[in-house]
Amino acid sequence: MDDWKTRTKLIHAGARRSQYGEMSEAIFLTQGFVYASAEQAEARFIETGPDEFIYGRYGNPTVRMFEERMAAIEGTEDAFATASGMAAVNAALTAMLKAGDHVVAARALFGSCLYVLETLGRFGVEVTLVDGTDLGQWRAAMREGTKAVFLESVSNPTLEVIDVKSVCEIAHAVGATVVVDNVFATPTFSKAVELGADVVVYSATKHIDGSGRCLGGVVCGSEAYIRKVLEPYLKHTGAAMSPFNAWVMLKGLETLDLRVRAQAANALAVAEALSGHAKLERVIYPGLKGHAQHDLAMAQMGAGGTVVTIEVKGGQAAAFRFLNALEIVKISNNLGDAKSIITHPATTTHQRLPAEQKVLLGITPGLVRLSLGIEDGGDLLADLTRALDAV
Repeated sequence: MDDWKTRTKLIHAGARRSQYGEMSEAIFLTQGFVYASAEQAEARFIETGPDEFIYGRYGNPTVRMFEERMAAIEGTEDAFATASGMAAVNAALTAMLKAGDHVVAARALFGSCLYVLETLGRFGVEVTLVDGTDLGQWRAAMREGTKAVFLESVSNPTLEVIDVKSVCEIAHAVGATVVVDNVFATPTFSKAVELGADVVVYSATKHIDGSGRCLGGVVCGSEAYIRKVLEPYLKHTGAAMSPFNAWVMLKGLETLDLRVRAQAANALAVAEALSGHAKLERVIYPGLKGHAQHDLAMAQMGAGGTVVTIEVKGGQAAAFRFLNALEIVKISNNLGDAKSIITHPATTTHQRLPAEQKVLLGITPGLVRLSLGIEDGGDLLADLTRALDAV
């Protein structure tokens, strides 16, 4: 399997079959497992093998297939699936931190990620936020004893691209563990571990499912981190992925590469077509040569990703008129779906941020985040331009 290319791993890695030889992965909808004897139960609670399970909160055969497939495509030794992407972020950080520890994080983050960091601060963890695109700020924030570093490889929603390799080198110089939220980059376009990341997290709700069906998350890392640090925390706090959701994610992985490449092609076409539009202040897309980190994005991902952020002239009122005039593109706060989706971050995903923080992050009243789907590119562009005409 180590010799397989990514697209093959997305379909076959981690597969296991029951005695019935089913083609599609089986869904083991059970919360518990039966032991042949009391002695076997005792032995399993001491140590479980790769095909031995105790309780649904601890593990499940269907969930394990998803974990092994994710580890295979990310290039990590192991993975642990969670109930949602935010459960993955929270666990990846909280499991290794205690009062008095120091964390350095990029300031441009999803609102819920910022909330997790604020909560850690209330529990006695010192958190330093930096401009993720400024390597000088990363260097200045690090100190001996810094325990963890957290960043989104591509930020939500302003699409800043972080130099993951350089940040990892800076962090590792002081012994910090680097946790990368790789959702916007996707498993197709970014292998954060190859760039030096220690832990990679995904909201599987996004591109991995890809059809808006289920919540899920996953944390990928070394066997020592997953089994000795993360697993005990998740076992006891209960953010387990359901077997059905794991099965949905397995099916989503089979077409992930095809979908994401088609989405990125639509994103680039839309970004190029809308650049300079009279109704727009700006178009933000890492695939555009005018993007501040375009060269880094091409070197690090080879593509601009599936999301385009645009700022409509006229602020919130104009942005709302634009959203309300769309027909094909749906208003929703998700992303990475086969359907094209748009949202207004200032009033949805980042609503709770103070006004001054929104200004600092560039989340203006006219800013909208557009996640491109796999519809016909011409139809999407026609829908967007017609809606802009209504602004």
